[in-house]
Amino acid sequence: MTSQGASGLVARIEAHVGELHIDLQLETGHGPLVLIGPNGAGKTSVLSLVLGALRVARGRIEVDGTALVDTSAGVDVPLEHRRLGYLPQDYALFPHLRVRENIEFALASTPAAPAPAAHAQRVAAMLRDLALEPYAERHPRSLSGGEKQRVALARALCVEPRALLLDEPLAALDVHARREVRTFLGNYLRALGLPTLIVTHDAADAQELATQIVVLEAGRVTQLGTWDELARDPASRFVAEFVASSR
Repeated sequence: MTSQGASGLVARIEAHVGELHIDLQLETGHGPLVLIGPNGAGKTSVLSLVLGALRVARGRIEVDGTALVDTSAGVDVPLEHRRLGYLPQDYALFPHLRVRENIEFALASTPAAPAPAAHAQRVAAMLRDLALEPYAERHPRSLSGGEKQRVALARALCVEPRALLLDEPLAALDVHARREVRTFLGNYLRALGLPTLIVTHDAADAQELATQIVVLEAGRVTQLGTWDELARDPASRFVAEFVASSR
């Protein structure tokens, strides 16, 4: 895992496919970068490009000095070798596996799975760090929405990823749980210091989670800035309405 508090550029995405043209950078220790935009703007496609689920037509994706994609050099690292943490919208936990087993499965599925002793230590560390030890032997169906999210986050982090990608991480929660989990997630991600890209359609999520916000419209970045900068000088009608929706 990238060391907490390190400085400098650790992830850069310059990718083109179809109508999507993206140029972003994520830095360690600077907090999450949140991607917003209207439906169909290409937000989830950006995550798919980084993960390797969608092919880059032209461009380069580099994380922590390693090129995951470089079309000019013929580089396209397979998804399973990219070492990225991914948190899907519905968490995608295996219902028949206990919490500990869900985390163990993710770790065992990596190409460079650790030796058994190191494997057990890493799973134990994830359970401890995310306060999941009391739930280790429970099945996902018995957990609250916030607890499920923490299990999914532990699973994503157990592989010691180069970067973390979250797709609508709070969308599956009810209003009350969403407020509580949003605060936890924001504090945890800022303390983690890992390059993080979050996709959301919710203004309150963007306001609390983002260090910087990227606005994607019709496949192109139309604005980049802090929440206050977007609120003070919205570059489009979408941005103005998005900011207003948080009030």
